[in-house]
Amino acid sequence: MTIRQKLLKAVYPAMMWLTKKAGKNSMSLSGSRAPLKSIYPLQVTLNDCTLLNMNDLKGKKIMLVNSASDCGYTGQYEGLEKLHQQFKDKLVIIAFPANDFKEQEKLDDAEIASFCKMNFGVTFPLAQKSIVINKAGQNEVFKWLTDKSQNGWNNQAPTWNFCKYMLDENGNLTHFFASSVEPTSQEVLDAVSK
Repeated sequence: MTIRQKLLKAVYPAMMWLTKKAGKNSMSLSGSRAPLKSIYPLQVTLNDCTLLNMNDLKGKKIMLVNSASDCGYTGQYEGLEKLHQQFKDKLVIIAFPANDFKEQEKLDDAEIASFCKMNFGVTFPLAQKSIVINKAGQNEVFKWLTDKSQNGWNNQAPTWNFCKYMLDENGNLTHFFASSVEPTSQEVLDAVSK
């Protein structure tokens, strides 16, 4: 962990308090329209180059999170791991490391996996580093998440690192949680428990 990463980890609780107080990155959206195109035919290339078929996740809730290892919100890896451990029988969490916001993911896939495991004990799947915002080369899963002509209702792209998208057991996008919404917040727990 770099000095910057250690500092960010140390100030994470204060940063979360300040961003919530200021109302920054705290948006939550929900919808219930059926997708016009199923997410299940899509695949995720994991950071070890194996493929994860979304179809294999039918019957479970899915949380898809864009992440970065050098961000003020990186401490959320810890909350995501707690959520994963608490609900691993009914929830699959997949993090999508990306360098889309101010060069906050400079590591390669192997370094990202090592960083997440060593510093936050991450055991949930990590996707291969990719582009999650709406621009050329955008990851296909994030194209689906951010295009209402595919997912049924949502056009909200990630506003920063650690935005969370929740799908129900049938592959319907149900929630978007912005960066300041902690993975273990009551609103996330309610969405998982429904």
